[in-house]
Amino acid sequence: MLIGVNVPNFGPGTSPALLRDWARTVEGLGFDLLMVSDHVVVTPDVAGQYPAPFYEPFTTLSWLAGITERITLGTTVLIAPYRHPLLVARMAANLSELSDGRLVLGVGAGWARQEFAALGVPFDRRGKLTDDLITTLREAWRDDGYRAGHIPIWVGGLSDSALRRAVRLGDAWHPLRQTPQQWQESLARLDELGERRPLLAPRIVLRLTDHPPADRRLGEGTVEQIVADVARLRADGAHAVVLDPFTGDPEETRRPDVAWHALAAVREELR
Repeated sequence: MLIGVNVPNFGPGTSPALLRDWARTVEGLGFDLLMVSDHVVVTPDVAGQYPAPFYEPFTTLSWLAGITERITLGTTVLIAPYRHPLLVARMAANLSELSDGRLVLGVGAGWARQEFAALGVPFDRRGKLTDDLITTLREAWRDDGYRAGHIPIWVGGLSDSALRRAVRLGDAWHPLRQTPQQWQESLARLDELGERRPLLAPRIVLRLTDHPPADRRLGEGTVEQIVADVARLRADGAHAVVLDPFTGDPEETRRPDVAWHALAAVREELR
């Protein structure tokens, strides 16, 4: 099972130098994946969760590809309706080739209504636009001119339509920040929706605590609880688990050593 990290590419403490340090830290600790988020316009609804500055994912990952050697790079998740599908096909194919095949493309339908409006994209068509993008990517990448190879597509989302999309079109299903109960319920729903089960690649919180919390999401708690969560996901057949150390306070981006300590502690136990 692959273990990855969702690196904050946003927030007041984030800079090119810090992103470089994040990449070297995550790769140096032996993680398999380094992933970043996507927003184009930091509208008020976006800023409430992902404050500026926000580094665009393709640009950021292209730069990080040049300062890393082994780690796989990815998006968690690229908001599919925001860009023309053929533009995404070209950028993803080029990034995959330039990084020697080290790209995973996570995609999702999006949620920020104000950002959709700023971009002139109809919010109520986001599901159809996401389906169209995935279909177009696969068609375009069959053209030898793209030199795409096989770029895995992880489909994010928790709704029934997102689960159906993952079953029909995705290489993997990529849910975000679930509780243990939500994870089990989602697996049952996934199996009800079709005979084919995609690979499982959940992104979970990474929040280290001194004492076991009562109500928690996967990845919250003591080192022992977090390692047990990862083992549980492996037992459920997870292909990859992405740890997300950002817990919501923008000031965290000024203190990355806290997240690095948590990642190092969990990584050591997982060895």
